[in-house]
Amino acid sequence: MIHQFILAAPKPGMTAQEFQDYWVNVHAVRYASKIPQIRKYMVDTVVEIEGNLGSPALPHQGIAEIFLANGEEQLASLQTEEFLQGARLDEPNWAAFWQTIVVDTTAHEIVAGPPLAKGQDWVKLTVLQKRRPGLALEDYRKQTLDSYASVVKGTPGLRRYLHAHTVDGAYVFGEASFDSVEQLWFDDVPSLEDALRSPYFTEQVKAARDEIVDEKYVFSVASKENWIIGPQAR
Repeated sequence: MIHQFILAAPKPGMTAQEFQDYWVNVHAVRYASKIPQIRKYMVDTVVEIEGNLGSPALPHQGIAEIFLANGEEQLASLQTEEFLQGARLDEPNWAAFWQTIVVDTTAHEIVAGPPLAKGQDWVKLTVLQKRRPGLALEDYRKQTLDSYASVVKGTPGLRRYLHAHTVDGAYVFGEASFDSVEQLWFDDVPSLEDALRSPYFTEQVKAARDEIVDEKYVFSVASKENWIIGPQAR
């Protein structure tokens, strides 16, 4: 299954709250959820925290997480009337589409956590990463699931952990902007902030990350989930 991440920012003149409200309550319900090929769909609304990774900070105030069966269905979804005459036409009403980041991935669940359910009030950190120069893509992928993952899953307060590799198709015409997306779930904002400033994260996790990533291309945002379709696939 393709796990797609779409990071979006508000159009000029729209506040973060207006942007998030429109995305969750209007765009997602009236337009995006109507695309038949989408199996699961959530909108992550960004929350402010201390300790986000990356400089300058990402301007995005939300992330769409879209789940599609395969590349064929993904291509078909982009040709539907629901997308072309619905979701796509609505984008300029709320999003600064020129700032959008799209990453298609194959996800790997490292710490399963409790069963997913609507209404879980967790906070999660989504991290975009690019491998360090000279490290082969296959070696990067292997290390993210082995030595690196074994360190990250020890983060204090971690409830669930996912590491998703950018799909091979993103490299057909050159390098992908990011090689993977990882997500770490916590009970609440204080638990996440405590984890980010803990010696374990600032020393051991950082050391493990520095072995495999280019620190200039590591960015994170914290968010809360809003399931539109799911967590069970339709």
